[in-house]
Amino acid sequence: MPFNINDHQLPIVSVTAEVKEKLIQHNTLILSAPPGAGKSTLLPLALLDMPFLKGQKIVMLEPRRLAAKTIAQRLADLLGEKVGDSIGYRIRFESKTSANTKLEILTEGILTRMLQSDNGLEGIGMIIFDEFHERSIHADVALALARASQEILRPELRILVMSATLNMPELIDLLKAPFVQSEGRQYPIDVKYVDQNDEQMMAETTAQVVKTALKQEEGDILVFLPGQREIKNCASILRRSFDDLAVHELYGKLPYSAQQAAIMPNRDGKRKVVIATAIAETSLTIEGVKVVVDSGWGRKAKYDPKTGLSGLVTYHISKDSADQRAGRAGRLSPGTCYRMWSKGKHAQLAKFNVPEILEADLTPLVLELAAWGINDPNTLTWLSPPPAYALKEGTATLESLNAIKDSKLTEHGKAIQKLPCHPRIAHLLLMAIEDDQAQLGTDLAAILEEKDPLPRETGIDINLRIEALRRSRKQDKKGGKFSKIEKVASQYRRMLKIEVDNATFDPFDTGLLLVHAYPERIAFARPGNNAQFQLANGKFAMAGHKDDLAYEPWLAIAHMNDSDKMGRIYLASPLNPTDLKPFVKNVETIQWNSKKGGLIATKDTRIGSIILQSKPILDIEPAEIVAAISEAIIKEGAHLLDFNEEVQQWQNRIITLQALNPNLQFPKVDTASLLANNETWLAPYLNGIKKAEDLKKINLLEVLTHSLDFEQQKTLNKLAPTKIEVPSGSHIKLDYQANGTTPILPVRLQEVFGLMDTPTINEGKTAVLMHLLSPGFKLVQITGDLSSFWENAYFAVRKEMRAKYKRHAWPENPLEHPAISGTKRRNGL
Repeated sequence: MPFNINDHQLPIVSVTAEVKEKLIQHNTLILSAPPGAGKSTLLPLALLDMPFLKGQKIVMLEPRRLAAKTIAQRLADLLGEKVGDSIGYRIRFESKTSANTKLEILTEGILTRMLQSDNGLEGIGMIIFDEFHERSIHADVALALARASQEILRPELRILVMSATLNMPELIDLLKAPFVQSEGRQYPIDVKYVDQNDEQMMAETTAQVVKTALKQEEGDILVFLPGQREIKNCASILRRSFDDLAVHELYGKLPYSAQQAAIMPNRDGKRKVVIATAIAETSLTIEGVKVVVDSGWGRKAKYDPKTGLSGLVTYHISKDSADQRAGRAGRLSPGTCYRMWSKGKHAQLAKFNVPEILEADLTPLVLELAAWGINDPNTLTWLSPPPAYALKEGTATLESLNAIKDSKLTEHGKAIQKLPCHPRIAHLLLMAIEDDQAQLGTDLAAILEEKDPLPRETGIDINLRIEALRRSRKQDKKGGKFSKIEKVASQYRRMLKIEVDNATFDPFDTGLLLVHAYPERIAFARPGNNAQFQLANGKFAMAGHKDDLAYEPWLAIAHMNDSDKMGRIYLASPLNPTDLKPFVKNVETIQWNSKKGGLIATKDTRIGSIILQSKPILDIEPAEIVAAISEAIIKEGAHLLDFNEEVQQWQNRIITLQALNPNLQFPKVDTASLLANNETWLAPYLNGIKKAEDLKKINLLEVLTHSLDFEQQKTLNKLAPTKIEVPSGSHIKLDYQANGTTPILPVRLQEVFGLMDTPTINEGKTAVLMHLLSPGFKLVQITGDLSSFWENAYFAVRKEMRAKYKRHAWPENPLEHPAISGTKRRNGL
């Protein structure tokens, strides 16, 4: 039977006609539909007969592999077909499609590959971005490239962006596209706040809330926890507590069969608890769920471009994620959501998750843009533009891999881009072929990409994992802990057209392959520090003292965590130092080292930051000295220079003047700007500087003053004077503020007797803020209107001052009394 969306009762049905109409009129459309509306299942089928497709197919992007396969199965079921007929899917290393396929469900990275091989996407009439609110980096890149293809090559290509929660005004403005809103979720949800948000006892407290929900609510329960460790601990507690409860785990690394068991109803009719990561937030409908228990935590990989390491961080979820999770309870019937935080905490949550593109390693993105022929990423359509520093770091990484030269892909870079993995892993595979180590390379790459199959107590030697993988293959074990790794390795063997190899191998070859991928993680044993190593990137890391690799002189580190002081090594291989000759460089280093007392100039033989030999350089060019000190000032900050109070007041005067007169042409003089541009104003004064004390001796006020031209200095002194003369004859220093607000004149009250109007700066246009002080310099009154003070507040102040300072004059008419600069007797007043 042909599919008829009107046979179904989900909210998306009511807006389907509007979606169709707008897609006929426009090539881009934004659809907002909450969880359970049917946007992922019903709508794509309803669009298959659109006239603009003309025999072309639809591709729909999903952020997760499980969702792609599950949705493909659901759509095929609705049509009464098998997956691979009208409905197919493609994920990394797996696909089910045919010549009859009209709708393909893809993970997002697959579309980028399709765009690279065919910029025009011939044969594709529509791209649907499902669950775009998740803001994965693959979705952002795919949308940017799809828009570029649409604008230049395929204006008839339709793009439909679907989201449950997103900053819609921002997206509408970016895409200049119409917008359709689907109605709210089908069933109401009762949200209960249970403030038990203990990160250290997360599994235990979550299990306790689940026990409460089991007693108070009906239906199956979906539990959200940040990661596999917490999920397993919570599941263990619940299994020990309930014999008749079906407890399922659900996370990305789980085998597909186990994931499906978590999604489908229990075969024995047992009540079910599914404990999941954010994988269950969207797209998936878990049968029977009426209750959600949300820990409020998530976990994601966060990349640090300074170290080249990605580490897992646990974070508080945003409001849109909380709404997504709660929505799971109301998909099939009225439901309940237990939030393990307070209402007050909920009000403080961020509205949206941080887009992955702002925190990720952008090396793959830079590679894709280079393959597309784009040197300037800003020419593309970005909802969140990629950060410049991360793009720079990604470019540097690709240059080190010989993938990019002069902003263009090399032949090696083109080969890297064709492999469906991170550029570092692709480089490892290609170098393995070059080194006649292809079989070892495929096994190593697969282990690097998947979860460590051996327990941590096994030790850090990655060669033990390769040996175990090869033993497993020899024994032809199916479904074991190496099955996913072997699946990836076999795919790489297929792509590279090489045979399987289970022979013994040299661990040093593994180390060299790791160095190809991670040259900055070459590690040298620190003398006298057992199990501690210095990395080529300057970081330090340690192994366990009892580990077999703890006393190796050289290591290649595959996995480690990042720490400010000492990282922990998780996977590594020994290195033969003779293999490192291509990585040894002779470098002249001229740098400022505050810890070592100042300017250091050496000729070093080194591997990155690892110094093998060092000799002092005696003759240094002045320009090199200036460059080294200037760089140090940028990195280390203001403490290297004498930013005393006078200097700060000079800065604040200019900042105030610019705030009052935006048209005046003055340089930026806030401390951050001065440091960043220090070479433009400080360079002439750096010749001969060798020690930290020499820098501190520089008269910064004089240097900065002379950085202004004569007219600027004249304008500054005229409009923003340092002092103001008061009736007593004293010249009182003004206190200018760093934020450019009204400057303060702190002056003793008696020194302004006879002064009717508030003193001014800026040629009389701006009154100062007067801090009127007692004879003992205590604050008495703040006023910006001296005339009003004399008329309204002075007499109350006079009464108080006469009692405290009896030897001082406090006249009834201060405007007719001479101002007093020192202490004078009252003379009967």
